[in-house]
This record gives sequence, structure tokens and C-alpha cells, in this order.
Amino acid sequence: MSRDNEKLKSLGHKTEYRQDYDPSVLETFENLHSGRDYWVEFLCPEFTTLCPITGQPDFAEIQIRYIPDQRMVESKSLKLYLFSFRNHGDFHEDCVNIIMDDLVRLMEPRYIEVRGLFVPRGGIAIHPFVNYGRPNTEYEQMARHRMLNYRLGDK
Repeated sequence: MSRDNEKLKSLGHKTEYRQDYDPSVLETFENLHSGRDYWVEFLCPEFTTLCPITGQPDFAEIQIRYIPDQRMVESKSLKLYLFSFRNHGDFHEDCVNIIMDDLVRLMEPRYIEVRGLFVPRGGIAIHPFVNYGRPNTEYEQMARHRMLNYRLGDK
């Protein structure tokens, strides 16, 4: 068991919710299985943010899938981070890109993808998708292939 877990701040402590976007709440722990590839998936069905123009709430399921390397995101800190978007105004596309960028900086994963399934407003649903593969590796090729073939064959 990693001694690394003793450094986690949010796990096991009273929850403090941020009132605006705050990537500083994100925490990591050591991946004890970094010698192999495997997927980690988070499905976050209660994501909310505000439209930066109207201030109206937007609701989504945020899907995060990644292949970790040395560090992994701690799930409670991820929940608090996603909650910090609640009173923050950003377009749907910005939200998924910001989430991915923050997680790449935090964990330096081999591969990661983030998808937002935003609830329709005004009769239109928006489902932005973004991904990243570590440069100059097979994961970069994987990211390119995944992007080029995203939803290929969907009707």
C-alpha cells in the first residue's frame, strides 16, 4: 500500500465546496500498477455549469476515460473539482477542454478522453469530445485514430 495516500487532503475530511472553478482541489495518488495499461472510467451524471451569456444552468454527464501512468486522480477531489464549475460560466466545449487540460497537467496520463453529454436546451443537445495521447508514443497515435474515427458509423 502506498504511503502516498496519507497526503490526500479531501478524502476522509469534511467536504468544502468551492463557489467557482478551482483546479487546486484536484489530488493524485500513486498508480500501483503503472507497469501495465488499463482503463479508468468516471461517469459524472450531475455536472452543472452556467451559460456564460444568459447565466442559465446547463446540466450534463461528464465522461472521463484514461490510461494512467504514474499518478491517478483521487475521486473525491475530482467530484469537488467538477462541482466547482457549478457557478462558473463557460460554453460546453470549453468545459470539456478545460477539464481535460487540468487532468493532463495533474496526472500526465498516457491517454485521456473527456466527453460532455449536455442536456438539450432550446431543442439542441451538445456533446463535445476531446482527447489526448502522450506525444511521440503509441498513445498519441491512439488519440489521433480515436479522433478521426469518433462516432464513425453513427446515424
